[in-house]
Amino acid sequence: MAFVQFSQVSLSFGDRDILKNVSVNLAQGTKAALTGANGSGKSTLIKIMAGLVPPDSGQRVAQKNTRIAYLPQSGLTHHGCTLREEADKAFSFGYELQKELDSIGDDLKDGRGNQKALLERHDAIITELESSGWNRRGAMAEQVLMGLGFSPSDLDKQCEEFSGGWQMRIALAKSLMVNPHILLLDEPTNYLDIEAREWLETFLNNFKGGFLLVSHDRYFLDHTINEVYELFGGDLRKYPGNFSHYEKVRETELETLIHEYEKQQAEIQHLEEFITRFGAKATKAAQAQERQKMLDKIKENEIVIPESLKKIHFKFPPAPHSGRLVATLEKITKSYDGKKNVLDNLDLLLENGDRLVVAGHNGAGKSTLLRILAGVDPNFSGTVKLGSGVATGYFSQDNAERLKGSQTVLEEIESTCPLELIPKVRDMLGAFLFRGDDVFKKIDVLSGGEKSRVALLKLLLHPVNLLILDEPTNHLDMHSKDVLLEALQSFGGTVIFVSHDRGFIESLATRVLELKDGKHRTFPGGYEYYMQRLEDEKNGLVPTAETTSNAAQKPLVAQELSEGKRSWQEQKKIDAEKRKSEKLVSQIEEEIEKTEAEKKAQEELMAKEEVYSNGEKAKSVQKKIEELSKKLDELNERWEEAALALEEFN
Repeated sequence: MAFVQFSQVSLSFGDRDILKNVSVNLAQGTKAALTGANGSGKSTLIKIMAGLVPPDSGQRVAQKNTRIAYLPQSGLTHHGCTLREEADKAFSFGYELQKELDSIGDDLKDGRGNQKALLERHDAIITELESSGWNRRGAMAEQVLMGLGFSPSDLDKQCEEFSGGWQMRIALAKSLMVNPHILLLDEPTNYLDIEAREWLETFLNNFKGGFLLVSHDRYFLDHTINEVYELFGGDLRKYPGNFSHYEKVRETELETLIHEYEKQQAEIQHLEEFITRFGAKATKAAQAQERQKMLDKIKENEIVIPESLKKIHFKFPPAPHSGRLVATLEKITKSYDGKKNVLDNLDLLLENGDRLVVAGHNGAGKSTLLRILAGVDPNFSGTVKLGSGVATGYFSQDNAERLKGSQTVLEEIESTCPLELIPKVRDMLGAFLFRGDDVFKKIDVLSGGEKSRVALLKLLLHPVNLLILDEPTNHLDMHSKDVLLEALQSFGGTVIFVSHDRGFIESLATRVLELKDGKHRTFPGGYEYYMQRLEDEKNGLVPTAETTSNAAQKPLVAQELSEGKRSWQEQKKIDAEKRKSEKLVSQIEEEIEKTEAEKKAQEELMAKEEVYSNGEKAKSVQKKIEELSKKLDELNERWEEAALALEEFN
């Protein structure tokens, strides 16, 4: 079995221990996640595992011929060839083996070398090529590329035509095509839409090798891994189970530590306040110095809590009051080339309190619709009418590009923050991954992801009642997503959003708008209901819901939408009651059938001479028959009641 083993691996950057005597074994069948706070060394550890970074000490041992594929977070580009040709480079190991195979064939033919050893190596190479999928490489390449969202027409495009996100999809595809024994993936879902994530989830579930991955997508992790490695303070610890189970176990483990941390922080604050207040006074100088010594000693052994376990809560400023009808979109049509409509006669109503997710494949028009609703894109036909008192806030990745200036992150946020939230600014920045000295970074030196987080936080601090959010969870870690989700769930206004994080969508959405091939459908209810509905339609269990397109249709009105929302909730409850009634009827019918069989058996017994000719036996059997008859009467009465109740649902 192929494996990679790390024993007592250590690595330091300056005076900071990144890894301290870390040991781990990755083998075929391993399905693991690597977690830890930002900056804890996860990416460094994966690079050591991949053999790209040497440790200061310890051993890395890989079994001979073990294929290891590694995908970094970002930075990979491809050029100078078509997508099909680039994909074929993933099989370079096979071409090398094929070259060796040809050479061995020549040696065997000419009688050179150790014939027995050559034959053994020849057989080993053939076995390895067959197990790697070498002979099916063309079909495998297309299957992986299509699964990750590429189209057949993309195969002959030059690689430089693809954007940065699609460049990383190419890199991910190549890592999977290698069919490695060990797969190391650092944030593989960062550039994937929800369909590609689901495909990757299925791929990993069927993957025969072992893998270790870093991801901030809890739903994805829960459905792919069965063990978690946590890197904390340079130490690595293993937890069995999925990611949600790890979080529960870890939080329980650290309850005492968190209590001690809070107690220590209170003591630090008390000492710092005393030193600040009295340090400059001659009469208190000695006491201040004594407390400084105490503070220094405490900080030498300061307790560190993972950011994911710090309880940070964020609340929006109160949403301004608006009417029940927030927005009306009628006959929205949009084309970029004048030939194909991305949006075609789209009608939509948003009501106060809606949490509407826009679903659809890449290019379906999700971001286009949000830009139109936000007033950013005026080049469309149809009408957008906002309700009374509606104040909108719009977030997209483009917001980051407009952030410029020499002010610090802290100054930028404080300049737009409502007065009552000023004391919480540092906590809020921490929730959005600006911790410690990061808050003093200048806006102009921030990365695109950092600017995006600043732009999102600025938007959330501005009082609005309609939030239009395009991929708000990009560049956020799991803890930050939880903070944002909690804030949005308690938000007093309306939200329309696009996201590729399924767990985030399922926790927030109350309605789903599906965009597909220029057409649209609205589904009342959450995302789980929507996905189940699609599955039921696919399997023919329910008729396909009516698709809204450019066909003539009855105009939507707010009242119909409200009734639709209510009817779905009511229907959900009715369906549950119906299933309960059906189950009860079925249970009673089974019991009736069983009781009738028992009665028949007793009656057949009574007909036997050895029974009816024996007074005691006959009396006992007759009593049993009478009991079963009485039971049948009761069961039939219960069945009639249950059947009548079930009839009301039809």
